[in-house]
Amino acid sequence: MDGLDLDMYEGQISMLLGLNGAGKSTTFSMLTGLIPQTKGFASVLGIDISTGMDRIRKSMGVCPQHDVLWGELTVKEHLQFFAALKGVAADEVDTEVAQKIREVGLTEKVDAPTSSLSGGMKRKLSVAIALIGGSKVVFLDECTSGMDPWSRRSTWEVIQNNKDGRLIVMTTHFMDEADILGDRIAIMADGRVRCCGSSMFLKQHFGVGYNLTMVKEQDCTEESEDAIMAVVERAVPEQELLSNVGLEISF
Repeated sequence: MDGLDLDMYEGQISMLLGLNGAGKSTTFSMLTGLIPQTKGFASVLGIDISTGMDRIRKSMGVCPQHDVLWGELTVKEHLQFFAALKGVAADEVDTEVAQKIREVGLTEKVDAPTSSLSGGMKRKLSVAIALIGGSKVVFLDECTSGMDPWSRRSTWEVIQNNKDGRLIVMTTHFMDEADILGDRIAIMADGRVRCCGSSMFLKQHFGVGYNLTMVKEQDCTEESEDAIMAVVERAVPEQELLSNVGLEISF
């Protein structure tokens, strides 16, 4: 990382947004203790990650970028195991597990081995594992990758409903995900934070407007294209033609 300086707050979802290779997962890995930092300072809940990671992990939940699941164990068995690891009282484990299974929408797969789950269902289970046990700090690394649009939106709702009293850190390369979920968004490139703030703040300072893309009919004529441009120009006088190639026309 290159001079990364960032604060994250309880009760908020902090987003690390950037393309592949921007440094999101490396930051994530250092904050969760998967790899050691070679210099600099970082703390979680006021505890130095270089000396107190064992203490931090007692209140940490992690959804890694790639699912870490055992194919022969069921959905329920995974959550029971991680609930026990996180110190949930034995008489409360089943209640906690049932609640998380309902939240992420895996009720019909409760006794199914994870080897039989789709990629999106495995991601849902990984999110449930990160949240179970009342983890105070939750790290979600591209947790909706591989999900269909409906599952992504239902998972967004689960994350939103669980942010109170927690510090949630998410990484993503989806602009819409960062816009909808992120209380504060840090845009990263080449291991550095280029800008940070709320969605509205970033749009006001760095936004360049909206793109409108239309798909033309196969037999669209030049006259039809001129008519389309005239309609857009009337509705948005300050519009600008970006491209008109093949069957797509963009403003």
